[in-house]
Formats: sequence, structure tokens, C-alpha cells
Amino acid sequence: MRVSAIIITKNAEATIRRCLESVRWTDEIVVVDSGSTDRTLEICREFGANVHQTSDWPGHGPQKNRALDRAGGDWIVALDSDEWVTPELRVEVERVIAEPGGKAAFGIPRRSSFCGRFLRHSGWWPDHVVRLFRRDSARFSEDHTHDRLIVNGATGRLRAPIMHEAITDLDQMLVKMNMYSTSAAHMKLREGRKASLFTALLHGGWAFFRTYVLRLGFLDGREGFMLAVANAEGSYYRYLKLMLLSERIGNE
Repeated sequence: MRVSAIIITKNAEATIRRCLESVRWTDEIVVVDSGSTDRTLEICREFGANVHQTSDWPGHGPQKNRALDRAGGDWIVALDSDEWVTPELRVEVERVIAEPGGKAAFGIPRRSSFCGRFLRHSGWWPDHVVRLFRRDSARFSEDHTHDRLIVNGATGRLRAPIMHEAITDLDQMLVKMNMYSTSAAHMKLREGRKASLFTALLHGGWAFFRTYVLRLGFLDGREGFMLAVANAEGSYYRYLKLMLLSERIGNE
């Protein structure tokens, strides 16, 4: 069974080497890049990756499908550029793909860091993501931001984690919050959803309570509190932007 690793990138020189190093054992590494201006492509070529560049950005799901279409392996390991495979996960992957029959895909627990701390609660662990699958049994959804894998067949679960450097500092957090809240607001607008100031406040308050209390974020120390506030702000701005977008369209 041949294994292909697929990765989408843009200006990822700070993290891509670690990601590539963790999948050197695969038969093929496919990278689809959307206009990097740093050393990302140079580093990818050092590892012998099959690098392809695109002139546009169709969104996370469509871009990952472009990488999938270029992969030739029987099995696919899909990673973001800020993720990496642990040695324990490699052993587990090699074991399950060698088994006859079996599942079409596998969910993998993801351990993510926030401002330097790997969180154990707050809804960030174990955070199962489906990242190992038979190439002919799955496609990524067409969602622009929060894509998901659509699997035709049974999905199992692995134990060893994918590691994820999600947020390195507050500046990155603010950039991602702004980008994701804007994308989500436009998606909800296309779905015909509406919002008000009260809706935004309600969703923001609920996001904090869910992260910090229901998902035990308080056990993650100050980083758990910081994440709960960030989730609240992201939810608040998502619905606030939806409200303003709806008003703007209504006034045109």
C-alpha cells in the first residue's frame, strides 16, 4: 500500500520543515501552495515534495481537493502546515493500512497548543480529525474555511495524536479571529441567516461559558481563560458582521 502525504501551504516557512520531516516515511509528499513569498517552496523542494502552485485561493476544502487529485497513493495522510505526525502515530498508521479490509478512514486525536501551551481541555482535546483515508473513498467538502472530509465508508479511530501549533501569539490569534469571523458571516448570509446585536452578545457569552465551564477550560490555566475570551470574541464578531452585512444588502 502506497501512502501519500498532502499539505496545502502559504508562507509557512516557520512550521513547514517540522511538518515535512514528520512524513518523510511516506512514499510521496504533495504540496499545493497558494502564492508563498517566503522560503516555503524552497524548503518543500529540499524534502523532494511534489510542489504545485496555484494563482488563486478557492478556500481550504477546494484547495485540499486539488492536492488530493495530484496524489497517487492508496492511502492519504492530510496535514496542515502547522501540524506534524508523531513517531507513535506513524507506527499506528502503518499498522492499520497493512490490515486487509478494514476502515475507509480514521479519525486521529489532535493535540493543539495555544500561546505556547498544549491544552488538555477547552474543547481542544482530543479534538478528533479525520486525516487518514483511502484515496478513492473520501473528498473534502467545498467549505471555504472549516472544511470537513466526506467519507464513503466506515471510519475508525486511532490513539496516537497529531500535534498542532494552532496559535503562537496574540497577534496571530487576532488575525485568525478576524479572518474566520468574516468568512463565517458571509457563509451564514448565503444560508439566509440573520442576526442582531442581542444575537451577537448571546452567542459570544455562550461561547465563553461553553469553553471555560462546560469544556473545563479553567483547568487549562490562564491560556484556557484566554482561549475562552477569544472564542467569545470570535462568535460575537461573527454575528455582528452578519448583522451589518444583512443591513448593507437591505439598504442597497
